Formats: sequence, structure tokens, C-alpha cells
Amino acid sequence: MMVNNFEKYKQLIFDFPEFVYHDFHYLFTDNELQIRYHFEVPGLEVFYPEITIPITEDIKKNYATDSIIRNLVFHIGMVELISYWKCVCSPKLIILPVSLTENQILWWKNLYFQGLGEFFYLNNIPAEMSDFMTIQSQGDILAKSSLKTDADKILVPVGGGKDSVVSLELLKSHFNIQPFILNPRPASLQCVEASGIGMDRCLLAYRKIDPALIGLNERGFLNGHTPFSALLAFVTLLVSSLHGIRYVALSNESSANESTTRTSGVNHQYSKSFEFESDFRDYYKEFVCSDIEYFSFLRPLSELQIASLFARYDQYFQIFKSCNAGSKEDKWCGKCPKCLFAYIILSPFMPIDKLKKAFGTNMFEKEFMMKEMDELTGKNPVKPFECVGTVEEVNEALHRYILRYSDSSEVLLKHYIDSEEYNLAGKQLSDITQVSDLAGTHFLEPRFINLIKNALHGDS
Repeated sequence: MMVNNFEKYKQLIFDFPEFVYHDFHYLFTDNELQIRYHFEVPGLEVFYPEITIPITEDIKKNYATDSIIRNLVFHIGMVELISYWKCVCSPKLIILPVSLTENQILWWKNLYFQGLGEFFYLNNIPAEMSDFMTIQSQGDILAKSSLKTDADKILVPVGGGKDSVVSLELLKSHFNIQPFILNPRPASLQCVEASGIGMDRCLLAYRKIDPALIGLNERGFLNGHTPFSALLAFVTLLVSSLHGIRYVALSNESSANESTTRTSGVNHQYSKSFEFESDFRDYYKEFVCSDIEYFSFLRPLSELQIASLFARYDQYFQIFKSCNAGSKEDKWCGKCPKCLFAYIILSPFMPIDKLKKAFGTNMFEKEFMMKEMDELTGKNPVKPFECVGTVEEVNEALHRYILRYSDSSEVLLKHYIDSEEYNLAGKQLSDITQVSDLAGTHFLEPRFINLIKNALHGDS
């Protein structure tokens, strides 16, 4: 929901002109790596966010050096502080523990600006890349490090949704897979268990937000979406370096590249986009370590293709979840755009009885969600600010479902059939199982591409 917070923004940047990244500390105990940050808005609040990564003593000694650990811990802090900085949007960010090059400063300014695009848009803040902030730094220069890695090891982040399930299933028979979960919840843990890989192979990390941030949000300071996947990116590099893992295989699809709004270019999924993936790879290979390969395994695929693959694995139907509103209760809320999108994209492929049972409802009977239906299908020029597929994919999925169930009379479908989008989708219907439909922009090695091609041909 858009709110006009521009006057509040102007007052806050006047009252709190500086944000300080004071320091970071990390400590190895017998069974975990403990990380703590020290941020401050002078005259307002001090923050101490924490991250904890369970490890074993032998892992600590065998792979990562102190140099690369220090480098990555610092960089995780650079993303973590975005959640705190956005409360006041201080025009000057002061980095005390580490000196950044001019190229690094430009990279971080771009990440903050693009990653906070939704935040600026929904708060009606007309920020400009050239002057929304300056970054000053001092301290040590962190040197790039080398790392010993195992070419058969792949870290696969698991969020509990359909995408990471498909990655696990396609990769597990061919590589030494280590699932990774940041802040475990029932759906993500159950998906790993259902994969048969073994919970003993699952790596974990825990992120703790400083309660002071929640307090500022409750007091009415600025709030909004941040690029969480950028934080996940740096955390996966640290976890991989600790375990000597060569590959980090994300599950971001080609659809994440589409802007959420047609006019502004703002993308809710910026840090899941190919643009971010490419920029991130360039950055860490130049300034951190070039011995780890970070890429999205599903990048060549559309949401439709992923849904068609997921529908083969019915052991996950009752446990997968990707609804943000219902995540604390481990359920699909049945009321949000993410639930509606997930239901739509799976509807041509899953048996209808199993689809309804998985979501606990028939989403097409939700008359109160006509606005969300119009946003997803492109009738409204702004998509929901959620991780959803492209307008074209939504229309194709709906058209396929209607063809599959010609007697369907659900209220949202009757509303959709009367739209121009429905007629256009019928003219553009394509065969999603063709290998030629793979997206061309990705960083997959041939062996990974071959796995995807085989899976699309029904040979996993």
C-alpha cells in the first residue's frame, strides 16, 4: 500500500544526517560461529544484530582462513545494515572498520538504491541514485583470498517453496548436495526431510534482528521491503567457505527479472534478478574470493516450467509453503497475492483435489481477491509486491487450467474469462515443455543445463 511519507523522510534526513557502521565481531566456539554487528544512528539508537552459524571444529580448521571469514563477515554487515538505515535514510553512511574502493562504493550505492526501489516507491520518496546517500569509509583494506573447495559439493538454499524443491530433486542424484536454511521454519525443514538427502547434511544459520529496530517501526519510523536475497547471497558464501563448497545453487527463475510496475521499473525481486546475480558474481570475485561459483540453477526456467516439474513430486504437496503472511503459522493464509499466484501457476499441473488440499481452499472461489487477480493478469499496471511470476505466465497458466477444466465455474475464473487478457492468452499459448524455451541469460555450466533439459523431457 502506497503512503505519502515524503515529508517525514525530509524531516528524518535532517534530524539524523549520519548512520555509522561502527564494527563487527565474530567468535568461534566449539560448535558455532557467532557474529555481532554494531550500528548507530547518532542521537537516536544503537543496534546490535546477530548471526549464528552452527559448525564443527574440523570444518573450521580445514577450509576457510581468517582472512576470508573477516572479509565475508564484514560484507554481510553491509547488507544487514540496510534494514536499519532505511528507518531514517541518513544521507551519509560512515563505514569505520574497513576502507572501500570507489568501485566498491558505487556497487553498494547501486545495491541500496535498486534493492530499496520498492521501499522508496511505496513511501512516495522520489530518491535519485546520484544523491540519495554518500558512503565514507576508513580502516583496513580487506584483501581478496583464495579457498580450497570441493567441485562435487553444492550448497542449495531451501526456503520451503516449490522452487528449491525442484532444485533439490534435480541435483540430488548427481552431486554432493548440502541443503542450507537461514532461519529454519517447519516448511523448509520438512522439505529437506522429504527429499531424502538427510537432515545431517542440512546446514543452518540463524539471523537475529535487534529489537530496537522493531521498536522504531512501531514508533512510526520509515519501514518497507529490503533486498533479503542479497543478504542470503553473502551468507551462503560464508557458509560455503566454511565447508569447502564450490557451488552455491540458488532457485531464482527467469521470471524474477520482470519489473513489478510497468512505469517505474521497480522490481520487488531485484536481488533475485539476473542483474543482481551478475553484479554480485563480479563483485565477490574481484573483492572477496573467486573459488566459489554462485548461480541460480533455475534461471533458464519460467515459473510455468518449474511448476510443471514440481507437480511430479507429490511427497511435497502437503508440506511446501511460500506464503509470507502465513509463514509464522506454517500455512497458506489463503488471502494474499502470493497464495493466489502459487495456486494459479500450479493449477494446470497438479490434480485439482490435491491442489485444493495443499492450500486448504479453492483460491478461485475468493471473490474478494478480484483486485489481486487483475494485478496478476496485467489488467492493473502494477503487479503485487510479492515474489510472483510474469503477467504472461499467469495468463498462460489460467488459460491452461480453463482448457483442462472446461466446466469450471469459479467466481475468479468467470471474472477473468470476460477480460481482454484471457483472449490474448489464448492466442499466445505456447508449449512450455520445449527445450528451446530455456532462457539464454544464466551462469550454468553445461552439465547443469543438461540436467534441466533431461528433466523437461521427463528424464530426471
